[in-house]
Amino acid sequence: KAILPGGFGGKGAIAVVFLAVAAWLGSGFYTVGPEEQGVELVFGKLTSTTGPGLNYNFPTPIGEVIKPNVTAINQVNIGFVESGATTRNIPEESQMLTGDENIVAVQFSVFWRIRNAGEYLFNVRNPEESVKNAAEAAMREIVGKSNFEFIRTRGRNAVGIDAQAKIQEILDDYGAGIE
Repeated sequence: KAILPGGFGGKGAIAVVFLAVAAWLGSGFYTVGPEEQGVELVFGKLTSTTGPGLNYNFPTPIGEVIKPNVTAINQVNIGFVESGATTRNIPEESQMLTGDENIVAVQFSVFWRIRNAGEYLFNVRNPEESVKNAAEAAMREIVGKSNFEFIRTRGRNAVGIDAQAKIQEILDDYGAGIE
């Protein structure tokens, strides 16, 4: 017996339901661009990260995909703030005590990018602030172990290299997914 008028009965209703379910399942395909990393969530829990290309995850409302840009280079300044053409010093951040008990003003920038999108999104609440805090702590440690004259002259490059390694070590300990 027909459920709906016009002879659109049980088989027709089953076909419509089947097509609707097939369309819903088909909506789980997604594309990750070359500058992105796909982070697959199922019921809000991280299940995997995917690279560029066509991928599949459970469709909404079961699954979700977040695709942050992992090639963008971000910058954090320590010891100063740039706003347009002007630069303002921040002495609380830049002034550091050297190993020979001198005070030196250290201003520097840290350039960073997302290495692991899953860690980046779920392991740190404020990634930019985490990078800034790690950079300031690393630089204070290195400056505190070095002499004023070394920092100011021939050791400038070495301090930068040591700071980069220490910042990365701190961020790795956080599981920040940042490089």
